[in-house]
Amino acid sequence: MVRQILWRLVNLVPLLFVISLLVFFISQAGPADPIKDVLSQKMSAEQIEQIRQAYGLDQSAWSQYLHWLRDMFTGGGGISLSVRSPVSGIVYPAFLNTLILGAATVVLTVVLGVLIGFVSGIRHGRPVDRAAMLFVQIGSNLPIYWFGLIIIWLTAVWRNWLPAGGMHDLRGDGGFGDLLLHLIAPAFAASLVSMLIVARFVRAAVIESAQSDYIRTYRSQGFGRAAILGKHIGRNILPSIVNTTGLTIGSVITGVVFVETIFSWPGIGSVLLNAIAGSDYPVIQSGILLVAVTFVLVNLITDVLLDLLNPRLRHT
Repeated sequence: MVRQILWRLVNLVPLLFVISLLVFFISQAGPADPIKDVLSQKMSAEQIEQIRQAYGLDQSAWSQYLHWLRDMFTGGGGISLSVRSPVSGIVYPAFLNTLILGAATVVLTVVLGVLIGFVSGIRHGRPVDRAAMLFVQIGSNLPIYWFGLIIIWLTAVWRNWLPAGGMHDLRGDGGFGDLLLHLIAPAFAASLVSMLIVARFVRAAVIESAQSDYIRTYRSQGFGRAAILGKHIGRNILPSIVNTTGLTIGSVITGVVFVETIFSWPGIGSVLLNAIAGSDYPVIQSGILLVAVTFVLVNLITDVLLDLLNPRLRHT
């Protein structure tokens, strides 16, 4: 078991290296010149060229890549071209806000997805199951952007239950309760697609497990319904829940980035949109790399959890 975890960690090194290459060179492939975009109206051509040299933009692409990689480990990602401040001071606080929203989204995805899928699975073929699957079919095809706007209209405009956007109320104390109140609507909007994916897989796992021979044997021996559902079916579908949740992290990240814009959440999605509009390459590269590394680490954690849940690998 320990050997497999170490082997997965070793395999992360070349993967992260390839990701850093793709992030850097794809962002550099754009036609925009960040220095001219920001300063062409304010400085002469000679001054712009001096600034290009100061930022190392006159060097070869490989030299710029190596300098950027060094800055990621030692210099906080370099200096932003648009606001002239360290990239770490721009990206890291926004990324922390995204992690807060992402964690809440994952919690809702797992709790509601498992609940819908489990209830639908044990009520297979009944009206509850048909209603749940209708909801899953409709919800899976709703655009997150449109769904977020509907939630804002329902909870903030029509009923005034929740704030329309932001992370804190400027008139409040900015405490945990205020944060939680602002977190409910965007987390629910971002979790919709991934939640329904989890529900569909959990339902299929529950139906398959409930129709298996060993469950019929337990029923014939007089085991109670609660014991069968909780101890046997629940335990057997746990790997499916972990695996499906890990696979939906990509949908969660995509949904969070869209939702941040809709709900004015000060996260990495908003920072990246502003950086792309201003051709701020250091911010773009650092932000995308952070998101990609997070995705890779989440998949690693998912694989490790699946190994721990596998009794054949747990003690090896």
